[in-house]
Amino acid sequence: MKKIAIISSFIIYHLSFSVAQTGYPITPVPFTQVKVTPGTFWGQRLEASRNTTVPLAFSKCESEGRYKNFENAAAHLKDPSKVFKVNGVGFSFDDTDPYKTIEGAAYILQTYPDKKLEAYCDSVIDIIASAQEPDGYLYTARTQNPADPHHWAGDRRWVKEEDLSHELYNLGHMVEGAVAYWQATGKRKFLDVACRYADVCLKEVGPNAGQMTVVPGHQIAEMAMARLYLATGEKKYLDFGKFLLDYRGKTNIKQEYSQSHKPVVSQDEAVGHAVRAAYMYAGMADVAALTGDKNYVKAIDNIWNNIVTKKLYITGGIGATSNGEAFGKNYELPNMSAYCETCAAIGNVYVNYRLFLLHGESKYYDVLERTLYNGLISGVSLEGNGFFYPNPLESMGQHQRQAWFGCACCPSNICRFIPSLPGYVYAVKDKNVYVNLFLSNSSTLKVGGKKVQLSQSTNYPWDGDITITIDKSTAGEFALKIRIPGWLKNQAVPSDLYRYTDNKRLGYTVTVNGNAVTSSNHTSQFSTLSSQFSPDGYYTISRKWKKGDKIQIHFDMEPRTVRANNKVEADRGMVAIERGPLVYCAEHPDNQFDVFSALVNQEPQFQLGKTEIAGTSIVTLKTDAQTLDFNKQGKLVAQDRTLTLIPYYAWCHRGSGKMRVWLPQDLSATTPAQPATLASESKVSSSTRMQALSAVNDRLVPKGENDRSVPYTHWWPKKASTEWIAYELPQESTVSTTTVYWFSDKPWGGCDVPKSWRLLYKTADGQWKAVEGADAYTTHAGVANTVNFTPVKTKALRLEVTLSDHDSAGLFEWSVK
Repeated sequence: MKKIAIISSFIIYHLSFSVAQTGYPITPVPFTQVKVTPGTFWGQRLEASRNTTVPLAFSKCESEGRYKNFENAAAHLKDPSKVFKVNGVGFSFDDTDPYKTIEGAAYILQTYPDKKLEAYCDSVIDIIASAQEPDGYLYTARTQNPADPHHWAGDRRWVKEEDLSHELYNLGHMVEGAVAYWQATGKRKFLDVACRYADVCLKEVGPNAGQMTVVPGHQIAEMAMARLYLATGEKKYLDFGKFLLDYRGKTNIKQEYSQSHKPVVSQDEAVGHAVRAAYMYAGMADVAALTGDKNYVKAIDNIWNNIVTKKLYITGGIGATSNGEAFGKNYELPNMSAYCETCAAIGNVYVNYRLFLLHGESKYYDVLERTLYNGLISGVSLEGNGFFYPNPLESMGQHQRQAWFGCACCPSNICRFIPSLPGYVYAVKDKNVYVNLFLSNSSTLKVGGKKVQLSQSTNYPWDGDITITIDKSTAGEFALKIRIPGWLKNQAVPSDLYRYTDNKRLGYTVTVNGNAVTSSNHTSQFSTLSSQFSPDGYYTISRKWKKGDKIQIHFDMEPRTVRANNKVEADRGMVAIERGPLVYCAEHPDNQFDVFSALVNQEPQFQLGKTEIAGTSIVTLKTDAQTLDFNKQGKLVAQDRTLTLIPYYAWCHRGSGKMRVWLPQDLSATTPAQPATLASESKVSSSTRMQALSAVNDRLVPKGENDRSVPYTHWWPKKASTEWIAYELPQESTVSTTTVYWFSDKPWGGCDVPKSWRLLYKTADGQWKAVEGADAYTTHAGVANTVNFTPVKTKALRLEVTLSDHDSAGLFEWSVK
């Protein structure tokens, strides 16, 4: 009976699958046809990727054993008696680091041809191919030791796919890298490897009898199958990608975390792990665009609307909470605890890009541009060698750029994304050429099957002047569609989530060969030239273009103040500052006062300036403001200040410290600097190196155990040990009370309240001694755990903490009186 049901399901599934189109409704101009100009804003980013990020990622693949995994798997295939330890070594998705880095290198090779880099990639592909099993399966977490594979892999293929094995996730990144490398070099070896792995997945995973009916625990294979279909013309890959989506919510695991809580066409809210979600939504947009399936179109439109109206950060980031690295509730957009994972920002670009290819409306590129210039490139330093995993909108100094991560998804993802940018600039539909991004480049594209060569010259995003030159055209008459950014049309985002508050009305001009073109919906005075500002958000110029024609565009670019919808509790009474596509922030090196105590004027005026950060010139903004501080007598004091702002993406290049995007403009939103305390003036030390140790005496306490809006520190991954934090007091003092706010990130994380703790003081002869007469040492998460004890006179105190056998521990704040 069960077999009959499975076969029936298979027949119904395939009969209901609508016929695929041959491509997207709008055709993207591939990265292979666009050359970014060196030395420009994006040219510098690509050069950093070429010179630093891609080589760094490859070096990490070498030093962190990524290549060794493939070599070990190949050794086992040659001699099955050779097995290798994989449990407790890395992650089941480590294979994707070389795949993603090869993808990034492929894009770089198109902009900067490099025989040495290409030869290195070829050698890595040889190593990868050597680990492929005879039937095409390629998953080193199992092949290195089939009898005792990685504990996330399961004892058989696919049995843990919906949980932790990442077999299909690995396939997805392999396909993305293989297609890019084939497009860039014409070499098929990696593509053939990917097709063979895809084919074994098609054979063994599906709704048919004898197959495993599973869907990816971590999505990306869905969008990769669409890309493989477009590259090979093999519709079976698109069919498989659609199957992986169609059966989501119908298999064993059903949970919001992985968006498997209901069928995808029934979903209308962005939930769960933000990266998984964004990759799935991109795959849904692919299916909607490539098949015309109206149920998919409706579902992805509803999800996108939920994001841009309720769950999008001003920086374009997505994912509000570290609990599950997930979307929060509607309008839940905290700032200091914002997760905004770099990978999620990349996923957000993927979604909006595909929705543009489906619908052709500029609003999707408005969101894409906001994400690109802010919450995405903030994830990698200007030099290309420092990375953020989360991208918060506030910091007390607890955030630092890292050289790499054990879970290296974000560095390797940024490694592949930045060099792919040339593929996002232009698109074509029939006799329409879309200009979606503004950056200096030269490009070659086909319009109606005829060659057109364009070039752009601009200093965007620092100013709004863009020149587009027709370098060659055999296409006759066609329409050039220039995106008018939402920020220029007084629309911060395509919803009421954010709004400009300064009553400015920015303008723009467009000329062709020096002749002005009206932006109204009528034919201009020039008989050979017509223009139309259409509902799709594009300024359309139809003309028989010829070599040498110049389109000069000017966008007014002024600083703007933005407020969030009042339902966003974290931003009430505050403003963010933007200029063009850039969001600005206040950071400690530019302001010799506590930026958290700053109050922006009711009608702020801004002056433009320039500075250098990490050897790169940037435009700064300055405005008059005030700071509110409590003096030693507890009296509130206001001081006039000059507040300096820098682009958000450039923060944390000059050491860790305070940073803020949303700045108080209403008194109700201010946080006056608190008077110094005995703890805040003490020198802090610890038994081991701890991230954000300064959190313990910053005078910020949580509202509860789940509050992530204030900094915390922790001993993770240590457990079952005794650790300590010590205060060296500013002077000998009498102390009789201490309070600790314990941190716990259960159920997702590895920190919980400690097993026990006690307070010690340093005696006159330098010995540590436990305080006497202490109340109970309680261990409640997120609340005050206060202990009173017999007064002691001392120069130093030590908080001694015994960690539990199964979890580490951490704390928000430790005060003493």
